[in-house]
Amino acid sequence: MKNIIFFLVLISLFIGGEVMKRIKLLPPDFKGRISVEESLKNRRSIRSYKQVPLTLKELSQILWATDGKTADWGGRTAPSAGATYPLEIYVIVGSVEGVPAGLYHYEIDTHSLTLIKEGDLRVELSKAALNQLSVKTAPITIIISAIFERTTNRYGKRGENYVYIEVGHCGQNIHLQAESLGLGTVMIGAFEDEKVKKVLGIKEDVIYLCPVGRK
Repeated sequence: MKNIIFFLVLISLFIGGEVMKRIKLLPPDFKGRISVEESLKNRRSIRSYKQVPLTLKELSQILWATDGKTADWGGRTAPSAGATYPLEIYVIVGSVEGVPAGLYHYEIDTHSLTLIKEGDLRVELSKAALNQLSVKTAPITIIISAIFERTTNRYGKRGENYVYIEVGHCGQNIHLQAESLGLGTVMIGAFEDEKVKKVLGIKEDVIYLCPVGRK
């Protein structure tokens, strides 16, 4: 609990009369409990989760693994065509120790979260995802969205392929990191695009929903 209080920083930023909350995530670990080979061998799509909260450390680690910063110049855990970085990472928090429920944007440069919407949105998101139970019951769901123009402005229509390839890299990162932490996840592409965007209140194209919880 002391570690959470020490590292969980809620900073109120008043912009145009609106209050935003920022949570500083914990630094990532660079050595896991099992090897990459073991994670690859054991990786499976897991759709049922124990109803036990994640910790702030687990949330921090898996977000960093998704598309976190690995170099001062901006390099990330997932390769990006021409370093155009079209992806935006969000997370719906439903049950994480010390973190209020809500929709957050992952700020990659500062390894922090900015609150976008307050409240537990898991039921709403599940309805928009064809009532898939994994989205409703997982402690968190990571949302991978894309601003295609960042890549297509350089590579034209071919850049659309590069964006989808990048999303795949992030999805595998989530799978392998989850396995390393003893967690489970599944990559979900079956959802109603406009309904998901309405629940989240974002304009970007949502490509993947990735619920994460204890196996």
